[in-house]
Amino acid sequence: MTVTELLETVRRVEVRTNRLVNDTMGGAYLSGFKGRGMDFEDLREYMPGDDVRAIDWNVTHRLGRPFVKRFREERELTVILAVDVSASSSFGSANRTKREFAAEIAATLAISAAKSGDKVALLLFTDEVELFIPPRKGRRHILRLVREMLMFRPNSRATDISRALVFLNHVLNRRAIVFLLTDFLHNKSAKHSREVAAELGLTNTRHDVVCLHLHDPRESELPAAGLVTIEDAETGELLEIDSARKSVREKFSNLNQERLTQLDQSLNQTAVDTLRLNTNEPFAPKLQRFFEIRRGRRRG
Repeated sequence: MTVTELLETVRRVEVRTNRLVNDTMGGAYLSGFKGRGMDFEDLREYMPGDDVRAIDWNVTHRLGRPFVKRFREERELTVILAVDVSASSSFGSANRTKREFAAEIAATLAISAAKSGDKVALLLFTDEVELFIPPRKGRRHILRLVREMLMFRPNSRATDISRALVFLNHVLNRRAIVFLLTDFLHNKSAKHSREVAAELGLTNTRHDVVCLHLHDPRESELPAAGLVTIEDAETGELLEIDSARKSVREKFSNLNQERLTQLDQSLNQTAVDTLRLNTNEPFAPKLQRFFEIRRGRRRG
């Protein structure tokens, strides 16, 4: 892709996602996350009815009378877009790959955050941290993030979600909102799945994690196309199957449905909010509804 084509692609994504934010998303993004972080403001003397958990025992001991800490709600959020750019993200059975799909979703979130005055950072990962752009504000910054999501060439092909989360927990000093965009097509061992679930749960205690599972329907259903060779994009392993046979298609479908069920169960155990988005469907309405449900749950 030439520089001109790249700029045109970035501009097209910006225009489309701006329209989605203005016409569809509305204020759903903001109201779903504000209020999770609190900044210390000052101290005042304890009054009957104050929450005893807010007592500053060091000051109380020093002055001989109880004091409580006062906090104010954080008005500025830090949004982290953690995007899986492993080899499986290059697959797409519709008119776009999962990576292009991820870029459009992430751009929508970034523009929503920017309109709310929040900072946005980008993490691109495979089984290693490929690129980290620290949180900043501004349109030029958002355009740079979109450009990197579309054009960055990773060094590795495999996926390690745990490693990406460990990195974020190391570099983020303040509570942030982490949007994890991945297809969850990683090492299939039970041990690795447990490690991912454990790291997701840990990260969610420190930050606010939202998993956006990017799914291409062709990963679950085979067409009746005769003899086909399937390649694992991340390992290069090849498998030849006869997709004309109904039993083969059913087995393929059942195995993948089992994979998705196990994934859902694992994610449910982490208490991390999760939304599955299909590449062949508009994502904005589902994302908006997701934020509305989240907002209602917070109010409840």
